[in-house]
Amino acid sequence: MKQEPCLTRMLGSFAPPARVARVAPVTSSPFGNVHHRELSLISLNILLVEDDPDVRAALRDALGDAKHAVDAVGDGAVALERLGTQVFDLIVTDLRLPKVDGLTVFRRAREIAPSTDVILMTSFGAVADAVAALKEGAYDYLTKPFEVEELIARVRAIADRRALTRELQEARAQLAGAVDGAIVGAAPAMVRLLERLGTVADSDASVLVTGETGTGKELVARRIHAKSPRHAAPFVAINCAAFPDTLLEAELFGYERGAFTGAARRRDGRFKAADKGTLLLDEIAEMSLPAQVKLLRVLQEGIVEPLGTNTGVKVDVRVISATHRDLKRRIAEGLFREDLYYRLNVVGLHIPPLRERPGDLPLLLHHFLRHYQRPGEPLPEVSVAAWQALAAYPFLGNVRELGHAIQHAVVLARGKTIELAHLPDDIARAVAAPTLTDTPLRPLHNAVKEAERAHILKALAIAQGKRTRAAEILGISRKNLWEKLRAHDLSDSDVDE
Repeated sequence: MKQEPCLTRMLGSFAPPARVARVAPVTSSPFGNVHHRELSLISLNILLVEDDPDVRAALRDALGDAKHAVDAVGDGAVALERLGTQVFDLIVTDLRLPKVDGLTVFRRAREIAPSTDVILMTSFGAVADAVAALKEGAYDYLTKPFEVEELIARVRAIADRRALTRELQEARAQLAGAVDGAIVGAAPAMVRLLERLGTVADSDASVLVTGETGTGKELVARRIHAKSPRHAAPFVAINCAAFPDTLLEAELFGYERGAFTGAARRRDGRFKAADKGTLLLDEIAEMSLPAQVKLLRVLQEGIVEPLGTNTGVKVDVRVISATHRDLKRRIAEGLFREDLYYRLNVVGLHIPPLRERPGDLPLLLHHFLRHYQRPGEPLPEVSVAAWQALAAYPFLGNVRELGHAIQHAVVLARGKTIELAHLPDDIARAVAAPTLTDTPLRPLHNAVKEAERAHILKALAIAQGKRTRAAEILGISRKNLWEKLRAHDLSDSDVDE
């Protein structure tokens, strides 16, 4: 009598009633667990080709539980018919099939839909055929018996890659239609900022731009100037933290010859240079109190008095200030004038940190890839592992740090796909997982013995200690199980008959 196929022998220790749970996010991060770790929330359209009905049903259910759409067929001929009428993201096929074998199905799929991924299932004796298929473009193969979790993991990797590709394509499309140049963002906070920026640009009101280091405060100031009626006049920027107190005043207001030691000739200040245009006072919180008093007078009267003279010079300048500090706290500490704060903060614009707009990461990634791509070469691709590291990293330096990281990666990748190893070490470690070098190696005999012991105990637990049932799960005889129990020193206290 023909022996019924044993599902356990085909799929290892997988028990059909136990469904596969979603894989947990790689790591937590300030970006949250939805936007970037759960890339494979997309559902793949999968063609499953397996002639064993029990195995086919088990795999179909497991893939379905992982939220994928599965069309399961029992032979290669039907699979070819499906390929002629439907589009699939992935084909999971056995190599040994009735009518038409899996290798033919794979090759036909490559002709019809080259972008469709293929995973082959094969017995040990047909591994050579599977390896040959890998060289022809198959994604991977699994040798029977295998754990269903192994298949789910491979399918998840494919879904991750496709999700990343989709996000980058969407980012590319959004950037293609962007009108705000280097200010990249589609998060609600960024959309509100850009809308308000356009309104503010039409006026001459003073603007205070706040945000953490690296968020792009100077870019916002330049955009305001570019959209304003003053756009044809100069845009002048000065970092108030870069000069000592006396030199800052000289830089801002100018000086006459001999006004101080080293003043060999007369020089106009930044206010005069920005006449009819816009002046950005970056890091305004670092300005000394005496300099603040003089700045306040300029804002009130529109007159600059260079050092070394009592003669005022009329200027027409729009002032934009920027800082990463809390100016109200500086006021409470006596380090910043309250009246100057209200003069500068007629309109306030706040740029959110990158961690508060995780959905913008694909847009920014594509922007920097395009900016730093090597001349004459296509836009670099990014591996799933590298993407997950970027998504997991907090980027305390915000957009500036991300830009530097992508430039670093593009240089090292040399036109090839950006891998985890191409990212800066701090970012690559964001999803660092144990590797072979992290784990001390044991003698192979000991490792195999420990794995077998753990596998037997798992089967006994599933069988609730029943040896006969455990032997069936393991695909061995009851006598063989008894011998292994003795070999692993598992006493009767470990099992209940």
